[in-house]
Formats: sequence, C-alpha cells, structure tokens
Amino acid sequence: MTTPVDPGHQPLRGLTGERSIGQLVSDVSNDVSQIMRGEIELAKAEIKQDVAHAGKGAGMFAGAAVFALYGLGLLFLGMAAVIAIWLPVWASILIMAALLFVVAGVLALVGKKQVTQVKGKPERAISNAQETVATLKQAPAQLKGARAPEAQPTALEPARRS
Repeated sequence: MTTPVDPGHQPLRGLTGERSIGQLVSDVSNDVSQIMRGEIELAKAEIKQDVAHAGKGAGMFAGAAVFALYGLGLLFLGMAAVIAIWLPVWASILIMAALLFVVAGVLALVGKKQVTQVKGKPERAISNAQETVATLKQAPAQLKGARAPEAQPTALEPARRS
C-alpha cells in the first residue's frame, strides 16, 4: 500500500542547505513506520475479507447439513415404506429403527476405539525438552575442563604478532 507524497512537504535543510544525517535517519525511520502501518492496514483488510468469505461458507455448509439431515430422515422413511409393502407399517418402522441403532452402535464403538488412542499429552515433545534440560545441565561441567579457543583475527583487525 503506497501513501501519496504530500506536495506541501518541504525537505529539511541544514545551515549549508543540505539535510543532516540525523534528519535523514529520522526521515527514513518515519518512512519505514509509515510503510509498515500501510502494510498492516492492507493485511487487516485482506484478513477481514477472508473471514467474511469463510463465515459465509461455513453458514452455507451448515445449511447444507440441515437439508441433508432432513433428506436422510425422508430416505429412511421411504425405506420403511418399501418394507411396509411386505410387512405391517409398524414392523417396517421398527426394522428401520433397529438398523439405525445398529449403525449408531458400530460408529460409537469405532469412535471409542479412536478416543482411547488419544494420549492426552505430547510425549515426544516432553522427552525432547527433558533431554535438552539434561544436556544444558551437563554443559557447565563439560566446559570447566575445556579451554576457550583462541580468537582468530578478523578482516578489520590486523593479526597480532607475538
């Protein structure tokens, strides 16, 4: 997001007619702050639009689920009506109810098996953290016997001669 340049903005000038380093640094700091604010506003606008689309989509899915549930009920009622061709209506409805309870029971057992596999705590992360703590506790003891490495001269620092 860009901000239009203020035509009335006059650059600061020092005694020599040039801007000082401090003024330039201040301007750069202000410009960076203004750019960051603009980027944050752009991100907020994009996120707001995405959230609106996600909310509408979730509402549509919920509506579809309600209609699918009603359709499923009518499908079961139709299946009971087909069974009622050979048996009394009350028997066909009981057969469909029993069939639905069997399906519900199987799904509940499978769900229970999945839930019992939940450990409840992140065991690998905990063991890694414990290993890290143990390693950090051992580090001072290992460093006591070790000598500090000699400093290597950098490109800016001339090599010392002994």
